[in-house]
Amino acid sequence: MSTGYASTRGADVFGTVAVAMVTPFDKDGNLDVDAGVKLAGHLVDGGCDGLILAGTTGESPTTTTEEKLQLLRAVRAELGEKVKLMAGAGTNNTAGSVELAKASVEAGADSLLVVTPYYSKPNQEGLFRHFTAVADATDAPVCLYDIPPRSVIPIEADTIYRLSEHPNILAVKDAKGDLGTAAGIIANTDLAWYSGDDVLNLPWLSIGATGFISVIGHAAPKLLAEVRSCFDKGDLAGAQAAHAKMTPLFAAQAALGGVSFAKSALRLQGIEIGDPRLPQIAPNDQQLELLATAMREAGVL
Repeated sequence: MSTGYASTRGADVFGTVAVAMVTPFDKDGNLDVDAGVKLAGHLVDGGCDGLILAGTTGESPTTTTEEKLQLLRAVRAELGEKVKLMAGAGTNNTAGSVELAKASVEAGADSLLVVTPYYSKPNQEGLFRHFTAVADATDAPVCLYDIPPRSVIPIEADTIYRLSEHPNILAVKDAKGDLGTAAGIIANTDLAWYSGDDVLNLPWLSIGATGFISVIGHAAPKLLAEVRSCFDKGDLAGAQAAHAKMTPLFAAQAALGGVSFAKSALRLQGIEIGDPRLPQIAPNDQQLELLATAMREAGVL
């Protein structure tokens, strides 16, 4: 029984234990919708209540808009309301992001993940206008994705405070890792906060995050769910133990990158979802053996 130690802010909209799902391809590199539907069901059965489709781990830069929408429609049709579906709608083109947001909601997305525009390096006012334009485009809830390691520029605290006043901007996926600044934003806004870096999942819960948007969860959805469940029950030792079990997976993901890690881990578990599209590549034999060793150490292989 929950004693409510974990925040539930935004849980009814975005879920609590979410995975940024890979996009499956067949042996010829084409979208494999059936494999995508099966994978979504597998992750939900493992304890995930949220899935992000067409995010970075879903290879959004190398999938077409129609491929993104086709997978979204199929997963929605198969799983119905069993899972919260968030669609990646962020690009470095504001007009394109607006159109993708509209199409994603029409295809069945419950909410939208909108990443900081990458490469173009807008200033903070440009970020504010970009996120506002996407949030204005539909009635769907929006989760900002703050990831300066990829986008170069962060969403500064003052900009997040301004954006939090928008009625559709309800959450942040944080891959910046500034817990000190975020603690103040969590306390002084109604934004739901989600860990976007699995290494920090448990620390994020301790300062008021609602849950995770995970890559590690492909290989270990039950462990991921256990971290949050134990924390919510006040079982800190249990949450610590579950988090620690995933330590070998953190190192493996860092070595391979999210897409290659997730697809290879699933393959080792007997779930075939194809190789990444270039410029991402599958691991070589030596890297694959190191991944298998890490998975055995974590108890997920």
